[in-house]
Amino acid sequence: MAKKVFIVLFVLCIAMSPVMAESKLDYVNLDFWQRFGDDYLYCYIKHSVEFNHELKKASLKVEEYRQKVKVSLGKELPSLMTAPAYLGAQVPKIDNFELDTNAFILPFLANYEADFLLKNRDKTRSEKKNYEAEKFREKAVYIALASDVASAYINIIKFDRLIEIQEKIVKNNQSLYEKTKLRFDNGISSQTDLNNAQKNMIDAENELIEYDNGRQNLLYELAVMTGECPQCVENMKRGKFDNFSKKYTPPDCIESDVIFSRPDVMECEKKLEKAKIDIRVAKKEFFPRFNITGVWIFNTISPGTFFSWESSLASIMAAAVTDIFAGGRKIANLRIKKAVFEQLFEDYKQTDLIAVKEVNSSLYMMKNDNRNYLNVKRKNEFENTNLNLINVSYNEGTLSQMDVMQGQNKFYEINKVLVNRRSAYLVDIITLYKACGAKL
Repeated sequence: MAKKVFIVLFVLCIAMSPVMAESKLDYVNLDFWQRFGDDYLYCYIKHSVEFNHELKKASLKVEEYRQKVKVSLGKELPSLMTAPAYLGAQVPKIDNFELDTNAFILPFLANYEADFLLKNRDKTRSEKKNYEAEKFREKAVYIALASDVASAYINIIKFDRLIEIQEKIVKNNQSLYEKTKLRFDNGISSQTDLNNAQKNMIDAENELIEYDNGRQNLLYELAVMTGECPQCVENMKRGKFDNFSKKYTPPDCIESDVIFSRPDVMECEKKLEKAKIDIRVAKKEFFPRFNITGVWIFNTISPGTFFSWESSLASIMAAAVTDIFAGGRKIANLRIKKAVFEQLFEDYKQTDLIAVKEVNSSLYMMKNDNRNYLNVKRKNEFENTNLNLINVSYNEGTLSQMDVMQGQNKFYEINKVLVNRRSAYLVDIITLYKACGAKL
């Protein structure tokens, strides 16, 4: 029988473990991340959910509150305790009745507070609301981390693309400097032209270094957020910026139900419900407590066998306990609970306003950055046309190779602006995802 029970419990544990893991992944809405068409980002999000230490800490905090609910539930149930003891005593002899001077006693004490007013039940409900609020806080931590991972990843692949473009600019500027120096040596260019060419080459190299520093710092951050060692950043794979999120189109508007189901809003709501229960508990403190106490003591002092009724002492007592004077403590406690409720109510209203503001702000920024990106894209097309015209003129012999490289640099600079504008638009989508509580 015991073997069968063990097998059943083991199967239940196996069945429940993936469900628990799946619930954590549901926090970050993995379906949303698949829409970007980047398998590396999807893997980094999943990896961070499993191995990030801040998330583990948040989950352990939830477990702490879950156990507090069990502690409160245990206080609703009767308690039973014992305290075996040796007793040595000098007892006067009365007639023929003699008691042992060396004895062993085994007392059993039972206590139960009859919860007629459901005060203890309300205390458990209050702890449960705390637990539910902490679960929403945990969800908010998961969503924030997923947003940070995605933002870091987008900026990393942005820097990858910027570095590719900047390397071309550096190469062109080096060639321009060499050609200008050759012209200067032949007396065609001035010292000013040579100095400007050298300055442009140095500026391009410095900009390339800045891009590399930015990418490296973001790689370190991504490694930490995914629970990896920062020394392994060179092995962190990633996709191409130009292929990222080609097909996904974010919504133009967000329903109000989505806004008011954000984790921070729901957390405030649960705290408000807890405060309301705490007021009810504080009111019930003014009424008597109904305690039932029972004692059954087995001993070797009295005549008879150890566990016999004749040698045992037993009693039961039921009492209504109430405070006649408590120095105003209960009234002050009730006022405190009411004040806490009012504070949480104001916090709830403020959180609602912030939620609406963040969603509206994210939508506004996303739409404007998209317009900016499309305008720069048109500008990039014009510059590409100009570059083609320069190449035609070069092939016809009316322009020099230096003119072609300068035209290429202008085109590359517009390309960099285009990459930055598109990156800002993509990060705005991530910000909207976070503002909507992952329900995008």
